[in-house]
Amino acid sequence: MNLNLSADEVLTTTRSVRKRLDLEKPVPRDVLMECLEIALQAPTGSNAQGWQWVFVEDAEKKKALADIYRTNATPYLNAPKPSFGDSRDERTPKVMDSAKFLNEHLHEVPVMLIPCLEGRPDGAPASMSAGFWGSLMPAVWSFMLALRSRGLGSAWTSLHLMGDGEKQAAELLGIPFDRYAQGGLFPIAYTKGTDFKPAKRLPAEQLTHWDTW
Repeated sequence: MNLNLSADEVLTTTRSVRKRLDLEKPVPRDVLMECLEIALQAPTGSNAQGWQWVFVEDAEKKKALADIYRTNATPYLNAPKPSFGDSRDERTPKVMDSAKFLNEHLHEVPVMLIPCLEGRPDGAPASMSAGFWGSLMPAVWSFMLALRSRGLGSAWTSLHLMGDGEKQAAELLGIPFDRYAQGGLFPIAYTKGTDFKPAKRLPAEQLTHWDTW
């Protein structure tokens, strides 16, 4: 199913989907591979293409990954959240409620994705760290946009990477921990409805600087 959305519509309505993930509807592999072929057209530093993409469908492995995620996510989500002092505070309770729902139901999603990139930026200076993640994140975002245009959704999560979580996930999935860094954990499912709208964001004028801060 292709929603025939314009580029602007896809860019402005691709949300972090949690409560509206359809946990019952299977996701065909060919759809995932179609989205990945699109994502692989994204820019990557020096055209190295050092990425690897680990999809997880096995129920026991999904449960194990969800357990790793919950070890870090549960205390984080239950901790008090700081106030921004602006319109963002209005959305915080809803975002936290949505994130807690995903935390509870993560193991039920049809597919999980862990994108990986060759190398480890641990302790690298900002220039190298930015270049490293910049060689993976555009492709991941392109993958999420491709999902959206086909009636699927995801959410960018990274809490499983805290502490020993990344290493535990690597051992579970056979990812060479010393050679590949994980860029996150992405639940994937068809969405319940496709009527997503642009989110409330701070106005661009408030965030823009010309020639100086």
